Amino acid sequence: EAIVTSEELGQDLEHVEVLQKKFEEFQTDLAAHEERVNEVNQFAGKLIQEQHPEEELIKSKQDEVNASWQRLKGLALQRQGKLFGAAEVQRFNRDVDETISWIKEKGQLMASDDFGRDLASVQALLRKHEGLERDLAALEDKVKALCAEADRLQQSHPINASQIQVKREELIANWEQIRTLAAERHARLNDSYRLQRFLADFRDLTSWVTEMKALINADELANDVAGAEALLDRHQEHKGEIDAHEDSFKSADESGQSLLAAGHYASDEVKEKLTILSDERSALLELWELRRQQYEQCMDLQLFYRDTEQVDNWMSKQEAFLLNEDLGDSLDSVEALLKKHEDFEKSLSAQEEKIT
Repeated sequence: EAIVTSEELGQDLEHVEVLQKKFEEFQTDLAAHEERVNEVNQFAGKLIQEQHPEEELIKSKQDEVNASWQRLKGLALQRQGKLFGAAEVQRFNRDVDETISWIKEKGQLMASDDFGRDLASVQALLRKHEGLERDLAALEDKVKALCAEADRLQQSHPINASQIQVKREELIANWEQIRTLAAERHARLNDSYRLQRFLADFRDLTSWVTEMKALINADELANDVAGAEALLDRHQEHKGEIDAHEDSFKSADESGQSLLAAGHYASDEVKEKLTILSDERSALLELWELRRQQYEQCMDLQLFYRDTEQVDNWMSKQEAFLLNEDLGDSLDSVEALLKKHEDFEKSLSAQEEKIT
């Protein structure tokens, strides 16, 4: 009876399970003695049936044994119920403690001040954080289930209601805290991603501008018309590539302006990069225009040289014609020479238009 009337219900789940195991051993022993009680009843009945002279005493002892037996079984049933209830409460406590421990472990990860140093590291941190958020989404069902279990246990175990409520509130407080941490970290990582995306675009564009400047400055001025034409064609191709990057410049500018409008923590750096990007683009266009003028001037010069050479060659040939002393020795020959001279004058007139 000392076992079944014990008020010890354990300090934690492991302790309760030890008490339950001891109680199961007691129940096995109790079941083994039930046959002995039955034998006592059978023997008492036999004695009474035989009208034993101590019949009244026998009946009294029999009733006493049966009452004690039923009392013991009743107390055992109550003890079993109490231990089962204690196990439920302690199992709830353990599940809440384990859940809070997991939440705090993840909370330390989310409290990190590492938001990435470049685009690749930010993207890796975002993927890791999204994995944590998926874990939280899965945990939400468990938190809800534990809160529902707390409500049930408070109804079924009113004596432990206040302690269960404390655990419930502790769980909810930790859950709300980690959800807030997760949302804040996701927002900071998104801010960092937008910044690193802008800075990566900035680096790509400024690097491309440097390469394009070097390319535009690389060609020497041509020494003939064909070379000058090739230079102008190639220079126009460079303009096509510059025009093709206009959307990239526009997109980078819009990204930067969006960061400024949102009051991003790196607004000063963004503003500086936007100014540099605009200046670099303007400098590239100015360089292209300067080289275009130089190439066109080179083209004009080479055309002048070509035309001058052609005129010089023509005049050299015509000078020999003019120095000819042949004035004809007959009417026909004179007329033929006149015809040639008229052709020369027409040619001279055409050349004069070209020269002037």
